[in-house]
Amino acid sequence: MPPSHASTSDSKPAASSGGVQSLERAFDLLERMADAGGEVGLSELSASSGLPLPTIHRLMRTLVLCGYVRQQPNRRYALGPRLIRLGESASRLLGTWARPYLARLVEETGETANMALLDGDEVVYVAQVPSKHSMRMFTEVGRRVLPHSTGVGKALLAHTPPEEVRALLTRTGMPAATEKTITTPDGFIDALEQVRRVGYAVDDNEQEIGVRCLAVSVPNSPTSAAISISGPAGRLTDAATERIVPILQMAAKELSDALASNGSTG
Repeated sequence: MPPSHASTSDSKPAASSGGVQSLERAFDLLERMADAGGEVGLSELSASSGLPLPTIHRLMRTLVLCGYVRQQPNRRYALGPRLIRLGESASRLLGTWARPYLARLVEETGETANMALLDGDEVVYVAQVPSKHSMRMFTEVGRRVLPHSTGVGKALLAHTPPEEVRALLTRTGMPAATEKTITTPDGFIDALEQVRRVGYAVDDNEQEIGVRCLAVSVPNSPTSAAISISGPAGRLTDAATERIVPILQMAAKELSDALASNGSTG
């Protein structure tokens, strides 16, 4: 008679492999839902993922029971409220990881350093290291602003398709924070083209008179993220910009590399 433990041990890797595969598929479906705007139908998920409908239905049923997905009255599926808590915790952690890089930016530039994420249609600041200069900034951790009036907003949206940018601006409106705020979609689209051309974004007295901001996106970030330097317009001159932008870009690359390293399995 063959030893009983052999069949038991042989079955465990298969079950484990199946569990891992289901987990990978579930996360993939959540990512696809997010890419689709947060609400999709089963047939759309099947077409984009290549998975059969019964498999998707089983995974979605599990996600619904766990609260990570909810089924709408129209039978489509939407991202669930339980993801909000995970997202908020992850945002705080992302800000924590960024702080050493922001602190070095402050040391090298003398100005306040910030990190911001795109959360829906808004920009939210998740980390900040203030400069030693006694100047109060409008930016603070947790503050939410509209993208059209900020350097980080421009950096975050620079590579978003123009039609999506216009749709966002239609939803948010473009109120003027100062007389220098861009208040037309065409003007903002032109500003994003400038960001792509030069590799950084500028808020020139557009959110707060007397304050300039230089911002760059964090490449390959797990979510849309940007870092910036803010300071008085009298200090953040064109000459200062030429010196600071390469420092800012290097910090963004190093932060990107660190985030990729933190996400690796080793």
